Formats: sequence, structure tokens, C-alpha cells
Amino acid sequence: MSLTKQEWLALEKKAHELRNLCLDTTYWAGSGHIGGGMSSMDILTVLYHKYLRIKKDDPNWADRDRFILSKGHAGIAYAPVLCNYGYNDIEQLKTFNHTNSKMGIHLDSNKVVGVDASTGSLGHGLPIAAGTGLAARVLKKSYNTYCLMGDGELGEGSNWEAAMTINHYNLTNVISIVDRNHKMIDGDTEDVMKLEPLADKWTAFGFTVKKVDGQNIRELCEAIDFAHASDNPVLILADTKKGAGIKLMEDNYKWHYGAINDEIYAGAKKDLEEYYAKRIERVEREAK
Repeated sequence: MSLTKQEWLALEKKAHELRNLCLDTTYWAGSGHIGGGMSSMDILTVLYHKYLRIKKDDPNWADRDRFILSKGHAGIAYAPVLCNYGYNDIEQLKTFNHTNSKMGIHLDSNKVVGVDASTGSLGHGLPIAAGTGLAARVLKKSYNTYCLMGDGELGEGSNWEAAMTINHYNLTNVISIVDRNHKMIDGDTEDVMKLEPLADKWTAFGFTVKKVDGQNIRELCEAIDFAHASDNPVLILADTKKGAGIKLMEDNYKWHYGAINDEIYAGAKKDLEEYYAKRIERVEREAK
């Protein structure tokens, strides 16, 4: 499924809108996991506005595709996506992580419409995705499950047990994605718990690995199209930047979680406009 220039521009516009909404949500909350939210926003945009088979008026549709946000702390990006899509009142974002808000820092599937699994304890998302993939096969359903992991959580052994399961049952209906921003709460992943050679590890577990620029919408779409056509489980290794689009935060592990004041907020807004302009320039240059 080739990506037209018109589609690419529309997805860029939506990603820009959602990055701003993620920043707004962090500002209203006072603080949050904005670094990993920004690194994963293009992935979320592509999934929710091109690939996921879901119904706005029927969030519990039995045949819907499932999405599991294994890196649950990125709820500060996921909540804006779900509200902007129409599943939840966008005004709820102004109470994100406030006392008694439905929008907790890790989104609860019993409180937030559209969340298929409550996550937060790292390493749990891929095992859940393996289960929904198996369920689809047993029930003879055609839905796919997409699972977005953070690279910092790959030190959890449960991910690799799930990888063995997905490979053993050849669950091609599970599309696994790693937000490879190279940073985690305490520093660079390679300093805290070495992951490389990461692609080779997934290959050894039986996956076909597609390495892409996780901030390039066209490359993300091409990788997902490849996964849909594959006879083998696919792992999309999306190379990203922590805090993508905001200069103060980019590639800075200290913005895994951070507080936003008026000055930072104003500067970040300006940065996001510049970032968007550069991305539109790329579309104009590269789109066929």
C-alpha cells in the first residue's frame, strides 16, 4: 500500500497536532514522561490514522485491531491520541495525572475508552499481545495486534519469553515495534543494560527485523505494509530520538520525565513549529 504525497502530508499534519497536544498535556499536568511520548508519536499517528481497524462509535467492536502500549509511561502521548481520535473528551487531558482524574499517568483500560490493556509494569505488553494474537487464531478472527515497546524495557525477560511464543506459534498477526530512542530513565541504554546487537537478537528469536527511521512516516508505513505481507513474525526496530522536535529535550535522557514551566512551554511550542516545517520540506523533497 504505497503512501501518496497527500496521505503523507495529512499524517505529518496530524503528528504535528498530536505532538503539540502531548506538550499541552504535560504542561497542564505540570510534568510527565514527555521524552518517550515525543519519540513514539509518529508511530502512534501512523497506527491510529492509517492502519488500525477500529470504530470511533464502537470502541469495543469484537473484530477491531488491538493496540498494546507496553511502554505504558508514554500514556502522556497515548491519552492525547485517544482523545483526539474521539474516544474520550479532550477536556480530560487538562486533568491528566491529577487526583481523581480518569487520565492517570499509566492509562487504565477500565477508565479510558480505547485502551485495550492497562500497562505500566514494563515487559508485560508483548506477552499480552502474544495472548491476543493466539486468541484471534482460536476464534478465527482476522484482527491484528500491534505492540509498542520501549527499548529500555527490553531488559525484562518477559519480553523474550513472549518473543519465543510468537515465533513458536508463528503469530504473524502480532506486529511488534520497538521505540529505539537509545535512552531510559537512568541514561543511555548501552550504559545501563547493553542491548546491541539488538536486531540480531530479535532475528535469533525467529523474527524478521525491519530497521527504520522512526521519525519518518513513509518508512514506518513501508515497514507495517511489509509486516502485513510477511509469512514470518516481524519486529519493526524504529530508530527515534527522545523528545523529538523539542531542542531542550532531544536525545536527553534527563527528559525521560520532566517538569514544564511557562518558559520551557513557550520555547517548545516554537521548536515544534520549526520541526514541522522541516518535516514538510522532506515530504516535498522525497514524495513521489
